[in-house]
Amino acid sequence: MKKSMLIPGSLLILITILFSSCGSSVYLTSWTNPKEKTQIGNVVIWGMFDKLEYQKPFEQYATSYMNSRGFKAMESLNFISPGKKYDLKDLEKKFDSLGVDGILVITYKGTDKTQVYVPPTTTIYPDYYYNYYNYYSWGYPMYGYGSNVVTSGGYWATTSTINLSANLYANSNNGLIWTGEISISDPEYIDEVSLKVASQIYADWQKNGLLKMAAK
Repeated sequence: MKKSMLIPGSLLILITILFSSCGSSVYLTSWTNPKEKTQIGNVVIWGMFDKLEYQKPFEQYATSYMNSRGFKAMESLNFISPGKKYDLKDLEKKFDSLGVDGILVITYKGTDKTQVYVPPTTTIYPDYYYNYYNYYSWGYPMYGYGSNVVTSGGYWATTSTINLSANLYANSNNGLIWTGEISISDPEYIDEVSLKVASQIYADWQKNGLLKMAAK
């Protein structure tokens, strides 16, 4: 399920809500190429997904997050038509004209399904829990009170993990600067996932000294 697109002015509110609430968990493992010394201050985010309905919001929210950190990012869909095959030289010309330092390519690697058994649990609640009269009745021992038994669990639950691959290439020589493997557990909303993925990537770039500018 996808949430509707939000205007850029509400991005910071959205980030606060999503990052302070429960939801999908995003895990990132990365590797930085020690032979590539390029630092980036301007990047194209290119979500190479089969469906435009996922690519468009992913790129929008990911670039919005990067830009909110004072780092310049742009969506590939602003200048690369979906479904059209480009030659390398044509792409290089586009990236050069934009003055970008790097190209971040995100690809979908598949979904893992896991079944987990949730064992049953039984809880006994006295009747006086349910309304004030039962509390009143319980308060006078001569009235006595009963109890209710509530059982939950006892079923199989299916969890989903989406796997993405992220590669950052230098525009100057097309060399691989950084690569990351991303797993997202039980994804619900594309905006939530996009913002969390972008935040993990940005933090990792910052930790590894790949940014030209300091974070705000």
